[in-house]
Amino acid sequence: MTPDRQFPPAAVVCRHLESTSSEDRIPLAAMAGIIATVSVFAVAQGLTYPLLSFILERQGTTPDLIGLSAAMTPLGFIVSAPLVPALARRVGGARLAILCSLLAALTLAAIAWMQGVWAWMPLRFLLGFFANPLYVISETWLMSITPAPRRGRILGLYSSIVSGGFAIGPLSLGLTGTEGWPPFLIGISAFLLCGLIVLAVVPRLPTMPQEGEAISVGGFFARAPLLLFAVFTAAAFEQTLLSLLAVYGAALGSAEARIASLIACFIAGNAVLQILLGGMAEQLGSTRTLLFCALASLAGCLLLPSIFDSWLVWPLVFVWGGVSFGIYTVSLIRLGERFTGQALVAGNAAFAVVWGIGGIVGSPATGLAMQMIGHQGLPSSLGFLCCVLAVCLMAERRRP
Repeated sequence: MTPDRQFPPAAVVCRHLESTSSEDRIPLAAMAGIIATVSVFAVAQGLTYPLLSFILERQGTTPDLIGLSAAMTPLGFIVSAPLVPALARRVGGARLAILCSLLAALTLAAIAWMQGVWAWMPLRFLLGFFANPLYVISETWLMSITPAPRRGRILGLYSSIVSGGFAIGPLSLGLTGTEGWPPFLIGISAFLLCGLIVLAVVPRLPTMPQEGEAISVGGFFARAPLLLFAVFTAAAFEQTLLSLLAVYGAALGSAEARIASLIACFIAGNAVLQILLGGMAEQLGSTRTLLFCALASLAGCLLLPSIFDSWLVWPLVFVWGGVSFGIYTVSLIRLGERFTGQALVAGNAAFAVVWGIGGIVGSPATGLAMQMIGHQGLPSSLGFLCCVLAVCLMAERRRP
C-alpha cells in the first residue's frame, strides 16, 4: 500500500489535494470556502437540537412532543429540497446561500424570543427550510470539483470538518448554559458569519452543474432506493440522538452537563473518523464500507444500555458517532461515483428530502417508543433500523 493510499489525518489530506495532474487538480480556495461556509452553519445547527430539547425537558414537555418538535426542522428540509435546483438556477447558488443564512439567523432569534413547544413548531420548520438549501448547494459544489481518485478522502474531510462544527454547538452549552439569550446568540452569530463567508468567496465558487438529462427529485428515488434508505438511516440515527439523548440521560439520572458532553463526544467521533471511513471506501469499496458502518452502529445500540453509567460509554459514543454518520458520508461518496451533472443535483436534493424524512420519522417514533416501553426504547429503535439496513446491503451484495 503506497503512502497516498493510507488513511491520513486531515493535515496530510490537505497536502495531498494539490496534484501535478490537471485532471486531479482541485481549486483549494473554492473548496476551503465551501467547507468553511457549511461548517459554520453546522455550529448553529448542532447547538439548536440539544438546546431546545433541554429547555422543553425543563418545562415538563413529554418525550413524544419533544420528538415532534425536533421533527419540524427536517420537515422544512423535505419541503425546501425540491425547490433548491430551480431556485439555484434562477438566483444563483451563492445568492441563495447568503439569503438562507440571513433568514435562518432571523428565525433563530424568533425562537429565542418565543418560548414554548407550540410556538416553536412553525419556527423550527422555517429553520429547516432555510438551512437545507445551503447543504444541497455546498455538497453539489464540492462534488463537482472533486476528482474521482480522491473522492473518498475529500468527502471524508468535508464530513469531518462539518461534524466538528456540529460538535462545537452542543459543547458551547457547557460554557453558556441553556437559559436566556447567550446560547441563542452563538447560533445567530454563526448563521450571520456563514453568509459573510459565502460573500467573501463568491468569485471562486463553481457554477451549479447543468449537463445531462434533467431529473426530478421524485424520479431519483427509483434510481437509487437503497442508497436513499441508507441516508434515511443516518438521518434518523443522528437527529434522534441529538434530540432525545437528553431525555434518555435524564431518565438514568445524568446531569445536563454530562449529557451535553456525551453529545459533543458523539459528534466528535463524526469529525475524527470520517477521513478514515472515506479512505476505507476507496480501498474496500463503498458498499462494503457502508455495511461495516451499519453493523458497527448496531453493535453500539446493543452495548449502550449496559455501559451508560460507566467510563466505557465515552469511547463507545465516540466510535458510535463516527460510524453512524459514516453511513451518510459513504452514501455521499457512492452518489458521486454513480451520478454527474443534473442527476447529481437531483441526487443531492433527494438526499436532503430523505434526510428530512429520517428526522421526521425517527425522533417522534423513538419518542413514542420511549413513552411506551421506557427509556430503552431509544437504543432499541435505532438498533432495529441499523439491522434492517445491514440486511438490505447483504442482500444486494448477493444479487448478481
